[in-house]
Amino acid sequence: MTKSLSSKVINMKPSGIRKFFDIVSEMKDAISLGVGEPDFDTPWHIREEGIYSLEKGKTFYTSNAGLKELRQAISDNVKKKRNLEYNPNDEILVTVGGSEAIDIGLRAIINEGDEVIIPQPSYVSYEPCALLADAKPVIINLKGENNFRLQADELINAISDKTKALILPYPNNPTGAIMEYEDLEKIAKIIIDNDIYVMSDEIYSELTYKEKHVSIASLDNMKERTILIDGFSKAYAMTGWRLGYACAPKEIIKQMTKIHQFAIMCAPTSSQYAAISALKNGDKDIEMMRTSYNQRRRFLLNAFREMNLKCFEPYGAFYVFPSIKEFNMTSEEFATRFLEEEHVAAIPGNAFGDSGEGYLRISYAYSIENLKEAISRLKRFVEKLRKEQK
Repeated sequence: MTKSLSSKVINMKPSGIRKFFDIVSEMKDAISLGVGEPDFDTPWHIREEGIYSLEKGKTFYTSNAGLKELRQAISDNVKKKRNLEYNPNDEILVTVGGSEAIDIGLRAIINEGDEVIIPQPSYVSYEPCALLADAKPVIINLKGENNFRLQADELINAISDKTKALILPYPNNPTGAIMEYEDLEKIAKIIIDNDIYVMSDEIYSELTYKEKHVSIASLDNMKERTILIDGFSKAYAMTGWRLGYACAPKEIIKQMTKIHQFAIMCAPTSSQYAAISALKNGDKDIEMMRTSYNQRRRFLLNAFREMNLKCFEPYGAFYVFPSIKEFNMTSEEFATRFLEEEHVAAIPGNAFGDSGEGYLRISYAYSIENLKEAISRLKRFVEKLRKEQK
């Protein structure tokens, strides 16, 4: 049977995240710190708009690109928060989550054999999406000593005459790393000099704790070579609504829309109406959630310091990425024992690429009560491991 199936798909590794999620879902008294999903309910005014759209019978297909009112709201929001202007008529596409935008964005620009540079550790979908687009993934293994920020020399060394695009995943999942303006300036110069595209995944752009997020598309001469990816899942606690968007030059959006048209038709209609309210009235909700995440972030970092567990300070998203190298076991072994012995699920760092080996991803998109209990169990587990090593 497998002889008739796609070898490309057969050879694709399953997500390293789902394994631990599936186990913990059947384990009594278990605490999961593994899934990157806000623990907040979608704000009521957003839910209400979705409900109202159903009550009014607005259950038909929208245009392929998305509701015009939503595209206008996206355009206004991107201008306000990133100082970028995109025409809502032909430079914005509403997608089924940011994940669809990543997939069809790559398929729209890739020819077979093109190379796509992917810094890792990073979101688990980039490499499979590149492979499905018939690209060759070129991995840059980011370093903890650089706070997992992409360095100019690393990018230069990865570029070849076959390079088509760089995926720039900041603020980063799983590390929480960010790129500041000065970092992006160096990267932008290399991108321009080598005439390649950037796919800038900015799904966590609203969740930064040091300074305001900067999009590489806002730098001089970068908008015309950038596909900006964003969505509603993280900032507005709308994961189940499955809504994202892409902003890019109209030539790229035209091709992305073509793929979207044949594969999806349009994003969910009620989700689109709800998203209009999110963009127009959701800034206070974002601020409330960001403040809460920041409190949890500081709590975890302080707890790591108290147990002498090394962890660089992340300034974005809602993840911490502590090092577990001192215990001389793989990330998979550490995470498995932690789950079996203390009933806490965290994700081994190598699920996000080989350079994540020796680290653990812990999400703080959970209540402070759950985090306190989980940290208490982690402290007990770490002390046990240190005694074993003596």
